[in-house]
Amino acid sequence: MLAPCAHASAILYSLVETAKANDLVVHDYITTCLQHLAEQPDNLEPLLPWNISKARCR
Repeated sequence: MLAPCAHASAILYSLVETAKANDLVVHDYITTCLQHLAEQPDNLEPLLPWNISKARCR
């Protein structure tokens, strides 16, 4: 099992690489994800890269 810091790093790296792989601006994608999670933590479907609005992260 990963240590808590290693687990957090793995999540962040996954978000960064997901954004890059989908031609999203990394900073904008992470900001959008964090804002959405603060408001609707149980609704993850809108955060999938193919559901992100082009205006928000491209």
